[in-house]
Amino acid sequence: MSIKVEKTEKNNELKLEFKIEAEKFDNAIKSVYSKSAKYFNIPGFRKGKAPMQIVEKYYGKEIFYEDAFNEVVPEEYERELKENNIEAVSKPDIEVTQIGKGQDLIFTAVVQTKPEVKLGKYKGIQLDKVEYNVSDEDINHELGHMQDRNSRLVAVEDRPVENGDITVIDFEGFVDGKAFEGGKAENHELTIGSNTFIPGFEEQIIGMKTGEEKDINVKFPEEYFSEELKGKDAVFKIKLHEIKKKELPELNDDFAKDASEFDTLDELKNSIKEKLEEENKNRAKYETEEAAIKAVTDAVTVEIPSGMIETELDNMVKDIETRLMYQGMKFDQYLKMINKTMDEFKKENEEQATTSVKTRLALEAIIKEENIVPTEDEVNSKIKEMATTYGKTEDELKNNEQFVKYVEDSIKNEKVVEFIVSNAKIK
Repeated sequence: MSIKVEKTEKNNELKLEFKIEAEKFDNAIKSVYSKSAKYFNIPGFRKGKAPMQIVEKYYGKEIFYEDAFNEVVPEEYERELKENNIEAVSKPDIEVTQIGKGQDLIFTAVVQTKPEVKLGKYKGIQLDKVEYNVSDEDINHELGHMQDRNSRLVAVEDRPVENGDITVIDFEGFVDGKAFEGGKAENHELTIGSNTFIPGFEEQIIGMKTGEEKDINVKFPEEYFSEELKGKDAVFKIKLHEIKKKELPELNDDFAKDASEFDTLDELKNSIKEKLEEENKNRAKYETEEAAIKAVTDAVTVEIPSGMIETELDNMVKDIETRLMYQGMKFDQYLKMINKTMDEFKKENEEQATTSVKTRLALEAIIKEENIVPTEDEVNSKIKEMATTYGKTEDELKNNEQFVKYVEDSIKNEKVVEFIVSNAKIK
């Protein structure tokens, strides 16, 4: 195999001419025939038993060319890129110039390459100090959540519905006098003030008494998900069965014993304070790192190839597809739900994708400039930690070259961010 490399008139783009020896391509044709022979049904031969030359005569000599190309080219293509130190960042635009049995396979591939990054200031950048303090209000807020989790429901029989009550209702909705799908339920629990129903629904239940029936009038929002209901006036027939309210436990030492592992309320408060201080510390660390990364990224000069942005957008789609899969939804359903086409989705996320790529290039450039590498102990420690997480042995993970590279890259990214922050001027 041989390769000829030339630059195109565009920045960060190369035109590569590949020549694969005729013998290799002919062997690929034979391999494809062996794999697919069983599918050919030619008169005069048992299915799958026709010789290759007969199949070629019957279907045309080009029948195996495409599959043979796909069999022989990918491995050769990747090997030549590696040997010539070409970092391709886009799918190749391939044009075949010569293909045939007994001939060298010749094709060109136009690819975008990793751009040169001109670093700006990344040492001594100015950062504002990020700090969050824990107030008594924060502690009381957490205690309030604990009270709510440990509350009990009691029946209300001596008054009408108030905001915050939990009601048990039957309801049925009508638009233009006709009941609509999904608009009916019995013995439904609804917390008044939760804003889980359309605007105006919950407010009209306030003041109702147990056993009372009532019609309430509402209007579906213009942005409502159902095309049949958005912007429509509706009438709901309501019957109130029960009124309940939460009874919160008193905040004292007994509450601390019941709701936690502590014996006194003061001990519980101190524990909450320590937890919130740790959360605030991590939040401040994260925001400082984000500010540092943004500062060095903004200072970088780089011309990002469109292929890198397109790949980043594809990865964003794949990430969303993975998350949707656990919800039993496909990406095209998601697009329909948000009323977007794939092109519109990508257009809206192009800026974010561009920033992500630019950030990655900036950090990689600093890693290279400062020769930031993980130590063997750091890699082994991370693999040991991840082996426990994934339920694998350390040797299993260490024998996976791709996984080890992922670990090394992760450590490099952690170390470069630490480097930037530790060299920053925080005021």
